[in-house]
Amino acid sequence: MRSAPRRGSTQRMIAPAPLRDGDMLAALDLGSNSFHMVVAQMVLGQLRVVDRLRETVRMAEGLDGFGGLAPDVRDRALDCLSRFGQRVADIPPHRIRAVATNTVRQLRAPEAFLVPAEAALGHAIDVVSGREEARLVYLGVAHAQPPQDGQLRLVIDIGGGSTECIIGSGLDAIERESLQAGCVASTRRFFANGKLSRKRWKDALTEVTAEFQQFASAYRALGWDEAIGSSGTNKAIGEICAAMKLTKGAVTAEALPLVRERLLQAERIDDIDLPGLSADRRPIIAGGVLVLEAVFAALGLQRMQVSKAALREGVLYDMLGRGGADDPRDVSVAALMQRYGIDAAQAKRVEATAVQLFDQVARAWNLDAGDRRMLVRAARLHEIGLAIAHSGYHVHGAYILEHSDIAGFSQQGQRFLAALVRTHRRGIPKSAFEMIPDRLLANTRHCAALLRLAVLLHRSHDNERMPALQLRADGERLTLAFDKRWLQARPLLRADLEGEPEDMLGLGVQLRLAAE
Repeated sequence: MRSAPRRGSTQRMIAPAPLRDGDMLAALDLGSNSFHMVVAQMVLGQLRVVDRLRETVRMAEGLDGFGGLAPDVRDRALDCLSRFGQRVADIPPHRIRAVATNTVRQLRAPEAFLVPAEAALGHAIDVVSGREEARLVYLGVAHAQPPQDGQLRLVIDIGGGSTECIIGSGLDAIERESLQAGCVASTRRFFANGKLSRKRWKDALTEVTAEFQQFASAYRALGWDEAIGSSGTNKAIGEICAAMKLTKGAVTAEALPLVRERLLQAERIDDIDLPGLSADRRPIIAGGVLVLEAVFAALGLQRMQVSKAALREGVLYDMLGRGGADDPRDVSVAALMQRYGIDAAQAKRVEATAVQLFDQVARAWNLDAGDRRMLVRAARLHEIGLAIAHSGYHVHGAYILEHSDIAGFSQQGQRFLAALVRTHRRGIPKSAFEMIPDRLLANTRHCAALLRLAVLLHRSHDNERMPALQLRADGERLTLAFDKRWLQARPLLRADLEGEPEDMLGLGVQLRLAAE
């Protein structure tokens, strides 16, 4: 079993070069039913899929209701990831992205699974929120089936543990919703003992439809020009409709009840006999048909096409924008700055100083280009909490960043940002880093130290030119050198700096000031 690469290696100091013809990328989707991987190659400026892998893992079956994961399911997932890891072993780490979805989101202690999972895969795994999952699904469908100008699309993705509903235009998602209703989860929830009946179905349909009604009216008011279903469940139901000669592969409001009636001819899940249904899909198809019927009922759908693209393709195309001018995370940061009325001039000052300090200690602290970009984002957002109140605004800001749906960010990425904003001033509680994965902990603490210094140096919020700063790192010892006369002329700043070494110990960093 290979070890996950240590984050912050000096070989990753420089930002990845733009993709060239021949370069390979890989996207992995650790879903609640199946694990998928797609490998693509850049050819003449376009991505060409060269390999696909899929294994039925059924992670959702292993949830015990208390946030735990059954050992056999855990082992099944790790074995799959080990095999996937062999396939991508020769692809550079910055061209691989693995995302985990609903089942991992529900784990009480996700790190207990993620640490061995990352070791098995040999790569970091991002846990994405339901709405971020929805954005990525839409991105995959939009690239696979380019929409017409001005066209609104409804995309429905039924996974193992959740269902995502998105309305979008072009490549942009406008509305995103994610509900705890997937094919595996719904089958377990409503047909736990494997028994089927029309009464059970009616009761379950009423309950699931009510969940979709939460946003149905808003979606119907916005409207859409076409509906598209993605992922395996929708594809399987489309194939059933075709095999029953009800449609040519689409799913319609007329065909869906006929599929349900054919399904309910069986009294047990094991006895389901639907034309075109594969054996590995049979144990979970009841929950899938149930969820799709609920979606049709709540949204008043008449017809839904089926797409071959899904989350993994969205992750693949999302990777193209990361680290460049089209990075969705930077777009989201800019939107947050505008929404919360952040002082852009102050943010720019803090950012410039934070970057100056970062570049001086990056090699000594094994910080990479990704850490640099996250520090920049934290500098731009460090005052976001002022929109709530000045008192404790760093606490308010951290809460906003951790609990908002921010397009482009994984849950770990949002927690990274939140930790930096939470600790950029005042005392540093031990709880600030509790949710940070171990592989990110050292880099998060070091970036937090740099942000603290940058914010402190610009406490006056003026445009005064900052003198040359010299910062050196030796293990956990940090030395900041100043021009002595400049510092003596600023007694308030000097007092703040003299008190900072004690606070900085909360980050595990020993700060020394040197006035020269």
